[in-house]
Amino acid sequence: MSDKPVTLAAVTGAHGVTGEVRLKLFGEGVEALKAQKSFNEGSLTLAKIRSDKKGGAIARFAEVTDRTAAEQLRGTALSVSREALPALDEGEFYFSDLVDLAVVTDKGDTVGRVCAIENFGATDIVEIEKPDGRKFMVPLTRQAVPEWDDTRLIVSADFVD
Repeated sequence: MSDKPVTLAAVTGAHGVTGEVRLKLFGEGVEALKAQKSFNEGSLTLAKIRSDKKGGAIARFAEVTDRTAAEQLRGTALSVSREALPALDEGEFYFSDLVDLAVVTDKGDTVGRVCAIENFGATDIVEIEKPDGRKFMVPLTRQAVPEWDDTRLIVSADFVD
């Protein structure tokens, strides 16, 4: 298990004039963020949060008192230490566990590195960057990704672009 922080959301911009921010959520929703009191090694303290009813959230941080300060947070990832999160059940993982893993085929050929995990609704998608900078995506299914561990992700050769 990695000890790097886990990103739960990102600030997408200001909301209103009193310092609230709009959030894009990466975790289990607003309830997962409510359980956290601070983010980014204590630099942001959550004062209030609510759903925006569009899949995101509106939050207020104690350190942010006006729209200008809220706008300066645009693009800020909100992360917590892994120890602050609940234990994972069998078969569960955090996207951050996969990002930057070496990728090899089930035949042992080197492919590249995991550069992102996306979810467009149907299933999680692994984005892989080859050494030449080209990227391709594979679904995070047993057929396409039979296994992974702390050091590498194995992709079926049939799915390599």
